[in-house]
Amino acid sequence: MIELDEVRKEYAGGVQALAGVTVRISRGELVGIVGPSGSGKSTMLHALGTLDRPTSGSVRVAGHEVAALSDARLSALRSRYVGFVFQQFHLAGGRSALDNVADGLLYTGQRMRERRRRAALALERVGLAHRMEHRPHELSGGEKQRVAIARATAGDPPLLLADEPTGALDSAAGAGVMTLLRSLHRDGTTVVIITHDPDIADSLPRRIRLRDGLVVEDSATDAVAGRPGVLR
Repeated sequence: MIELDEVRKEYAGGVQALAGVTVRISRGELVGIVGPSGSGKSTMLHALGTLDRPTSGSVRVAGHEVAALSDARLSALRSRYVGFVFQQFHLAGGRSALDNVADGLLYTGQRMRERRRRAALALERVGLAHRMEHRPHELSGGEKQRVAIARATAGDPPLLLADEPTGALDSAAGAGVMTLLRSLHRDGTTVVIITHDPDIADSLPRRIRLRDGLVVEDSATDAVAGRPGVLR
């Protein structure tokens, strides 16, 4: 599904967020990316999701070499293959849950009726059939995150990237979101979760640990400290 080969990312002032990361994630995996603040977790997610091009190295998503794609083709790849969930829900305040999800399907070119039909199915899947017409201020934090997950998955992307999806939630709501993400994984979605929560990280079948822009541990490969992990 995703291949990163010696990926480096530098920002202005010589700040090196990724220092040569090599990782492969197969279809159907459930993976946690962990590490302290400033370790490069979010930068790695941006590379995995093609939100940001690396300074050097290779990124391939579903067999497509990101560097070879124009911005328009890269956007098309992202819209087809990748769903995003963030710590902050990024919901439009004046829109119902149904319309927030339907708006995420605008890129498909489908008519409003079809977008709303698919949005309704996505909300049913996350257990919010009874909250479709509610606006964000009428929803709990856990419900808002479920709306965000419905929006991310309404187009049935094979890859879901979640950046601290429980970070703004209490423990009960966070547990509910993790149950939902595991359910999506069981249904065949490849799920990658960035988290600082050690309990969540330890519960995942694969953990990739970053420090100072390097992979220092990959539980799938028993990588030694400081050596990039490569999937078996």
